[in-house]
Amino acid sequence: MSNCQTIKQAPPGVLELLRAIDACTVSNAIERLNVRLRNEGFTDISVRCLSPSLPPMVGYAATGRIRTAMAPTESPTTRYLYHDHIEWWEYIETIPAPRVIVFQDMDARPGRGALFGEIHAQIGRALNCIGYVTNGAVRDVPGIRRTGFHLYAGGVVASHAYAHVVDFGRPVEIGGLTVNPGDLLHGDRHGIVSVPAALAGQIPGIAAGLLAQEGELIALCQPGHFSMEKLRGQIERTRHALK
Repeated sequence: MSNCQTIKQAPPGVLELLRAIDACTVSNAIERLNVRLRNEGFTDISVRCLSPSLPPMVGYAATGRIRTAMAPTESPTTRYLYHDHIEWWEYIETIPAPRVIVFQDMDARPGRGALFGEIHAQIGRALNCIGYVTNGAVRDVPGIRRTGFHLYAGGVVASHAYAHVVDFGRPVEIGGLTVNPGDLLHGDRHGIVSVPAALAGQIPGIAAGLLAQEGELIALCQPGHFSMEKLRGQIERTRHALK
């Protein structure tokens, strides 16, 4: 059964507009909407962007939980491989496209092994997935990059160890960010931001205003233009705009 009808999706065309905005500006725009605390809604420095040359990633989260350090007692050795779990891949299709695979490594020491590699990126791409986000590790990074897949992880390792899927379709926590199935995620080299889908259509307009203000301040700081009086005036205009 598909969950696409129950997941809140952004209006048509909004995803493309969001891809033209960097994550810092998206975060600033959400702050203007005053819908959550300023220390919520984004990943911390424990999750790094491993695909910084790609444009921003925007898609809906397909969530799961994994372990890599110890073998699953209920499964034979042949079941360790990620692509053997057809139930997980079937679940992905219940999430609206474009999809972002989000896996929380549940081990006390995340990243002992990596579940995601080049083969998994190829399967994911065939299922309209555009990125992978984890607090654990990844492997086969050059191969994954050749697919154009976005990568966010705690680091890289050589082995998959005992990597296996524990469950999927539940809320997970990655780098201090709680991600629910179907959440709209935006990511670039600065990290991942969770975008309230119901308000996503407002973000490009707010972002344009913020960038215009930043442009004025940057112009003011150029040689021959700066003065404390002009800076004071710019700050006052910005304060007025926030009211």
